[in-house]
Amino acid sequence: MTSDLALTERRQLGTTDLQVADLCLGGNVFGWTADESASFAVLDAYVAAGGNFIDTADAYSHWIPGNVGGESEAIIGNWMASRGNRDSMIIATKVAKLPTAAGLSPSNIRVATEDSLARLRTDHIDLYYAHEDDPTVPFEDSLGTFDALIAEGKVRYIAASNFTAPRLAEALAVSETNGLAAFVALQNHYNLMERSDYEQDLRPIVEQHGIASLPYYGLARGFLTGKYRQGLTVDSARAKGVAQYQNDRGDRVLAAVDACADRHGTTPAAVSLAWLLAQPTVTCALASARTLDQLDGLLAMSSVQLTPADLAELDAASA
Repeated sequence: MTSDLALTERRQLGTTDLQVADLCLGGNVFGWTADESASFAVLDAYVAAGGNFIDTADAYSHWIPGNVGGESEAIIGNWMASRGNRDSMIIATKVAKLPTAAGLSPSNIRVATEDSLARLRTDHIDLYYAHEDDPTVPFEDSLGTFDALIAEGKVRYIAASNFTAPRLAEALAVSETNGLAAFVALQNHYNLMERSDYEQDLRPIVEQHGIASLPYYGLARGFLTGKYRQGLTVDSARAKGVAQYQNDRGDRVLAAVDACADRHGTTPAAVSLAWLLAQPTVTCALASARTLDQLDGLLAMSSVQLTPADLAELDAASA
């Protein structure tokens, strides 16, 4: 790892007392495209660079033949136990999307919480997401269960992921009306290739309530690394997911990202994440790495200071 890549900055996570690095390490690849040994190497390097914030979910990575879900949590739990560093880490995980523990019913949240705690080998979850909305369960019930878990010390704060703006607003209103714990963070799809839903609908709510925004797919499933370009075929587990971006607009965005990266002597990934960090309401960037080289490409964002002209160029290309 390049020695001058360091995550020295800490950002307050919304209204909480959590101080997080500006790069949150995504754990979706652990147990999928990175085995335990490779995952440990990436986790060690991330911490060595100053990182302290890891994101996972009980659903990672049930979609792989032979997996049942929870593989990422188990790897992270084993790593923290072997390194003895649980108290210095901020761990986020999620409930609702694991097929065998789907939804936000009080009983499912309870069981899923205990399962996640066991796999993570810890007694508390720092940030616990509703991984997706569950309209079949009244917010009074799901939020009431989350509130009880906080009171019991098993969860510190709760967050939402994949919520529409109206449903997020409704959940926040229910929390306020009933004196229940409220979502303090939002993890939704947002990057240079996917802007409108967040900027038009969700950002005003996030801004109003002081919610931390931690967008997922910050690199558009890897497209914004520059690896995937129109007309190219790449042998990757993510190739199908980026096909939608391999078009004229994608070429235009990559050209702007490339130009910016050249000016700053950095990587397209670093520029894309730096753009994300410069957006109103975004607390930190979220991205995953299965190798040390990939992690270096992400950490490079720490040395990128985009100018107003850079941001304007990127905004125009991605509009």
